[in-house]
Amino acid sequence: MHNQLEDSLAQRILVLDGAMGTMIQQHDLTEEDFRNDQLKDHESPLKGNNDLLSITRPDIILDIHRDYLEAGADIIETNTFSSTSIAQSDYDLEELVYDLNYQSAKLAKQAANEYTAKTPDKPRFVAGSVGPTNRTASLSPDVNNPGYRAVNFDDLQDAYREQINGLLDGGCDILLIETIFDTLNAKAALFACEQVFDERGQKWPIMVSGTITDASGRTLSGQTPEAFLISVSHAPLLSVGFNCALGAEQLEPYLERVAKETDFYTSAHPNAGLPNEFGEYDQSPDMMAGQIEEYLKSNLVNIIGGCCGTTPQHTKIIAETASKYEPRKRKETVNG
Repeated sequence: MHNQLEDSLAQRILVLDGAMGTMIQQHDLTEEDFRNDQLKDHESPLKGNNDLLSITRPDIILDIHRDYLEAGADIIETNTFSSTSIAQSDYDLEELVYDLNYQSAKLAKQAANEYTAKTPDKPRFVAGSVGPTNRTASLSPDVNNPGYRAVNFDDLQDAYREQINGLLDGGCDILLIETIFDTLNAKAALFACEQVFDERGQKWPIMVSGTITDASGRTLSGQTPEAFLISVSHAPLLSVGFNCALGAEQLEPYLERVAKETDFYTSAHPNAGLPNEFGEYDQSPDMMAGQIEEYLKSNLVNIIGGCCGTTPQHTKIIAETASKYEPRKRKETVNG
């Protein structure tokens, strides 16, 4: 599967899917949708724990995957952005973490296999979504105690190992460490990947995607795009790039800086513009694809997709636009 992925990347720009949460919000879900027989008496409220739907409403998640594949996605992400023991502790569901990842990966793989069977010349891939957790290892959540940390490297590494094992057992082709606001968290995830690969005697491709949080052009923990790139380049990555926080237009200069500096493939999955006063994303598929086309003209990306506010309609127009352009040539390719 790794060779198929490399072959596909050499031939064309690959399309990553869009937002899972945006699609889930279109369903009028109640607390009962987030429960099954096992969880019917669970004391903590569960509504809003979208990752849990992979177990309690797999029909919804499978349909969303199929919608993105039908729209032209080459890579779909598992519904596991918050499937670590650290994030699931908010719901007192730490014991379900392995199963969340395993079942989410199985669902995505089922959908991907269906579409690969339809178009064998265009294989579809599953990226295991490894989110940043809701804690940061580099910053204190307490302004009066700057030395305090709500989580440490070892805690993160253990949580990520559990997640990664579930994702790989469920059939993921790629691991996507995404929405990185603190590179120390990402380093824990990368170290966990290394440990799991050693234990299994096999390696999987790793995508790394950071988040530029505002107009300062830095991550939340203060790194510039170049510093972020240097911080993760020790790992044997498939790709490096950015997602979330910004729309395509705002993200372009930071993506350009990384694309010029790295030998890795590059990826981007920006939001559908910036949120309005209600926190919603208004950018139309055509408008977003027009902004992404500037990436393609400038030869900045190998993998392109969407984050918050994007839908299969966005994916469809982005895929149509991307099909007209050649993939970015990596520095090592250009240099022979």
